[in-house]
Amino acid sequence: MADDRQAAQQPAQIEVFPARTDNIGVLIHDPATGATAAVDAPEAGAVLAALTHTGWTLTDILVTHKHADHIDGIPELKQRFPGVRVVAPLAEKDDIPLVDVTVSDGDTVKVGELEARVIATPGHTAGHVAYWFARDEALFAGDTLFSLGCGRLFEGSPGDMWGALQVLRNLPDEARLYCGHDYTLSNARFALSLDGDNAALRAYAASAEQTRAEGRLTIPARLGDEKALNPFLRADDPAIARAVGLDGADAVSVFAELRERKNRS
Repeated sequence: MADDRQAAQQPAQIEVFPARTDNIGVLIHDPATGATAAVDAPEAGAVLAALTHTGWTLTDILVTHKHADHIDGIPELKQRFPGVRVVAPLAEKDDIPLVDVTVSDGDTVKVGELEARVIATPGHTAGHVAYWFARDEALFAGDTLFSLGCGRLFEGSPGDMWGALQVLRNLPDEARLYCGHDYTLSNARFALSLDGDNAALRAYAASAEQTRAEGRLTIPARLGDEKALNPFLRADDPAIARAVGLDGADAVSVFAELRERKNRS
């Protein structure tokens, strides 16, 4: 019995890999049961290569949102693994292929014995969700939150996205952020244009540049670093408001200006 409990408490194993042009693919594996989930499916080939590399068998696909570069691989993966369970946000189920289970804010999803809370994060798309594995301090944020950045607003308002980012910001500092793209270098350039005297930000940007030069992904990121350095998580910081010429403005207005400037950068 003690051995069974110990096995059930093994930490998740997480494999991160590049996909498409700049997508990030992720597998999360429960060593106690052998269950493995892909978070989104940017392309089948990259997911299959990662499964071969790890020796894991796909059991689940956890979809964050409906955009093609996050769901294109689902049909082929479902064909290769007929028993795989596709979990997707309820609000976007009609735009995602082969959905088996729908989820909404506050729901719980299990991958073997690993457990995630579903967090609604509207803004990039109206039905976007994130998956928070609290025990393993792993946040899968899709295209809501990037290292030093955030997603574009295709369907939601600045208020929607700022609200979603505040929810994610309230998670523990030690949480590891896994996002849908490695945009860290371009995000760093934008952040430095606002906060160039920030020594910690300069050091972070330099480290990210070295990491990419070595052919490695900059993800996962530590959420505590994002809280301190990511301008989109600091829209309520007077220093960021001043940097965009909105001293004294409310956080939603500052966030909207940040996002518009980043769109043009």
